[in-house]
Amino acid sequence: MARTKAEKEKIEAISQELIKMTGEFCDQYLDEDYKQLAEKLILKMKRKWQVPFLRGRVNTWAAAIIYALGQINFLFDHNTEPYVAARDIPQYFGISQSTVGQKAKTIPDMFNLRYRHPEFSTPRMRDSDPFKGMVMIDGLIVPVSMLSPEVQEELRRRGII
Repeated sequence: MARTKAEKEKIEAISQELIKMTGEFCDQYLDEDYKQLAEKLILKMKRKWQVPFLRGRVNTWAAAIIYALGQINFLFDHNTEPYVAARDIPQYFGISQSTVGQKAKTIPDMFNLRYRHPEFSTPRMRDSDPFKGMVMIDGLIVPVSMLSPEVQEELRRRGII
């Protein structure tokens, strides 16, 4: 069943508000990479059949988006740049840590996000990936350079490398 005009307008309005809110947080505490990833994630969320941010408070979703991206990009590790304490995100958005944690857990589940996710990792994380240039074949980790050009091309076509 297609969405009504009113539903589409509501989805668009909330997604734009989320982009604005996450963008402001990124401008203040993070960087342009996080800002772009947050927008990309919001746009992906709004294309889901059941748009998750239609239920719940917008500031909770904004915090959860930043938090989820932060988790997979080691944002809460003092040794990474940029760094933000996990408690700073809910505090900025005026919600509790537990609320953000619960909502943020749904996002990685929704999109199968994990550490060093190719689509939602910062360039810094992708560049520092110790398994960059490696693939697993029949349970063995193999350098891509050892594979035939045809196999490498097929892996590129599938978005694996």
